[in-house]
Amino acid sequence: MPNRTILDRRLLLLLLILLRFSFFYSSSVTIQALTSPTDISALKAFKASIKPSSIPPWSCLASWNFATDPCAVPRRTEFICGLTCNYNSTRVTQLVLDPAGYSGTLTPLISHLSQLTTLDLSDNSFFGPIPSSISSLSNLQTLTLRSNSFSGSLPASITSLKSLESLDISHNSLNGFLPNPMNSLSNLRRFDLSYNKLSGSLPKLPPHLLELALKHNSLSGSLSKSSFDGLTQLEVIELSENAFTGTLQAWFFLMPSLQQVDLANNSLTRVEVFKPAGGKSELVAVELGFNKIEGHLPMNFTGHPLLSSLSIRDNRLRGTIPLEYSKTKFLRRLFLDGNFLIGKPPAGFFERDNPVSGSLGDNCLQGCPTSSQLCAPHQKPYAVCKQAYGGKPRS
Repeated sequence: MPNRTILDRRLLLLLLILLRFSFFYSSSVTIQALTSPTDISALKAFKASIKPSSIPPWSCLASWNFATDPCAVPRRTEFICGLTCNYNSTRVTQLVLDPAGYSGTLTPLISHLSQLTTLDLSDNSFFGPIPSSISSLSNLQTLTLRSNSFSGSLPASITSLKSLESLDISHNSLNGFLPNPMNSLSNLRRFDLSYNKLSGSLPKLPPHLLELALKHNSLSGSLSKSSFDGLTQLEVIELSENAFTGTLQAWFFLMPSLQQVDLANNSLTRVEVFKPAGGKSELVAVELGFNKIEGHLPMNFTGHPLLSSLSIRDNRLRGTIPLEYSKTKFLRRLFLDGNFLIGKPPAGFFERDNPVSGSLGDNCLQGCPTSSQLCAPHQKPYAVCKQAYGGKPRS
């Protein structure tokens, strides 16, 4: 019996020690889980700047109840979505809203979320200017404000975001000029400000861009080599539906990583194309339709061995179609309709096993088989072609 009593006492003592350790451990974890007061204030200001009537009861923001710690886990009924915290639950690192139709402004106090790496408010109804204080988010890597109603100019201070890798503010109402230069955004890979009201010329662009999209704006002037200088990794250029003018010079298509180009619906007047050195080129697709391009169809496009899609439709091209276009290995889509091309199109286009689709119609071609879809629509009336060439069109 005495031994049993001693054993019971030891077990009781051990249990008390374990309970005490558990209490201090849980207290320590609770203290560490408290969100930074600065972050909480910023989150409160962020929610307060959004119209309460635009917050549906099922949405992320509806669950933001500040009687509960924002970073506390588990999240069963409060802060169930919309934000992510760091590993020790003290700082907010991501703010990604659901597309619930939130309407309001973006508070300048967003800058107090200094550990933020991702800010995504896409597909909502935010309006007003983008606060210049956003430049204080030195850790920001992804900024996505796509499909809202932000207005005003893009803050010049945004070029201070050295960690930024992706910037998408497309489908808004931004106006004014792009900050110049923008090459201080040294980590930016993806840049999309399409479908805004931006004007002016292209500035010096960030050096490590992979994708550039600025379509459907009011940008103008010529495309200068200084804007693209050093962009050895650029793969995609989308600049359609702007007001660019002048000559697209030969350096443009020689950018070493370039794969896709869309410059349709501008006012370009000439295109220079050189064969790539050693036949090495990544170029796959070129869209130059609906410009004012004059001169002959550039034969050197055929020197880009991977080119599979080329459109120069609805321009002012003259002369014949070089035979080389019917011999390229990968060409699958060719749209040259709506020009003033003459002569007979290369017979290779109409061979049974030829894979090329598109259109050579609405030109001044002779002998384009009406049985071929390539020849649709019909050629221009003879009188139109005669007037364009100041007399009889030569074959």
